[in-house]
Amino acid sequence: HARWREPAMDKACIDWARGIYEATRPYAVGTAYVNFMPEDETDRIEAAYGGNYRRLLEIKQRYDPQNLFRMNQNLRPKEGLRAA
Repeated sequence: HARWREPAMDKACIDWARGIYEATRPYAVGTAYVNFMPEDETDRIEAAYGGNYRRLLEIKQRYDPQNLFRMNQNLRPKEGLRAA
């Protein structure tokens, strides 16, 4: 998680933060904290929910197939996933 004031620094600061993330990834436990995950880093969502990921996708498909609740780190309903 990083913050900066100058919009002109967006790319440099985002690149720096992602570089730190990648450099420390080998020392992490393999999970993620969803409150600080950027919306464009969807590859980390499954790691954040771990063993609950598949079950949460099934719940999402069953109760929110139109994806109304889609803010922050969204679990997107999958077309091929059938609700229980």
